[in-house]
Amino acid sequence: MQGISTIIPLILMFVLFYFLLIRPQQKRQKAVQRMQSDLKKGDKVVTIGGLHGFVDSIDETKVVIKCGDGSRLTYDRNAIREVTEVSKEAQV
Repeated sequence: MQGISTIIPLILMFVLFYFLLIRPQQKRQKAVQRMQSDLKKGDKVVTIGGLHGFVDSIDETKVVIKCGDGSRLTYDRNAIREVTEVSKEAQV
């Protein structure tokens, strides 16, 4: 009986950590991966460095982003933090 009473708090702590820390992080990772895989030409994006621009072209690992003055920068696909506006072609 002594052994069970010391194990129960440890199990409860693990369950608490799972639901408060591990599970929400896994959900965020899945959402980011889905967003990065759904990128399309014309989407307005923000990179992890804070660059705002439009997706000009895209392939398996790289994204070319068109910036304000018409310059094009190549980024790793994983560097896209968020899509702020979906392209009009993708909405139709």
